[in-house]
Amino acid sequence: MIPIELLEKYNMQLKSYAKDQIIFNERDTPKFYYQIKTGKVKMYNLTENGKEFVQGHFNNTNSFGEPPLFGDFKYPASAICLENTNIFVLQKEQFLLLLKEHPEVHLSITKLLCKRMVYKATIIKEVSIHPPEHRIQTLLNYFKLNSENKNEPYKVILTRQQISELTGLRVETVIRAIKKLEKANQLSIIGRTIYL
Repeated sequence: MIPIELLEKYNMQLKSYAKDQIIFNERDTPKFYYQIKTGKVKMYNLTENGKEFVQGHFNNTNSFGEPPLFGDFKYPASAICLENTNIFVLQKEQFLLLLKEHPEVHLSITKLLCKRMVYKATIIKEVSIHPPEHRIQTLLNYFKLNSENKNEPYKVILTRQQISELTGLRVETVIRAIKKLEKANQLSIIGRTIYL
C-alpha cells in the first residue's frame, strides 16, 4: 500500500509474528500502522457465546487496523496471524506525519477505507436479512467485482471455513448453500474450487 522506501524514511520497523500470535486485541489503544510484507492476518470479534465473526482477511502488501488511528478510538476487533507473518510497523505519530507530508498517500488510504466501508455495509445487510445462498453469492460477487479480471471466470480463493466466518454461517450451512447455488447454475465447482 505505502511504498516501503517511504515507510523507511519515517522509521518503520519490520516485525516478525508467529502463526496464531495476536497483534492487537479488541479494545486495545491503537499505537501503530500495520502493513503486511509476507503472511496472512485475520481481524475478528468474539460473541458472548464464543462464536467468531471475521471482519476481514489481509495478506501481502495489505494494511489493516487503520481507522482507530484517525478516529482516536480503541480497536473494534482483534487481529491474529494465520501463518508466520512479517509486518511493517510504523508509530502512529509518524504515520500521521507521513500522510500530512504526502497527500497522495493519504488519498489512497482514504479510498481504501471507503471500499472497506462499502464491503461492511453490504455484508451487514446480508447477514441481517437474507438467506444463506444470497449471503454467499453477494460475498463472492463482491470479491469478483473487486478482482483484476472481472470479465473472466473468477476463482474463489476463500475456503468454506473462511466463507463461514465472513457470513456468520456454520460451515455445514455454507456447504449446503454452495451446492444449491451450483444446482441453480449461479456458480460452478471444479474439484473443490468454486468459480463464478
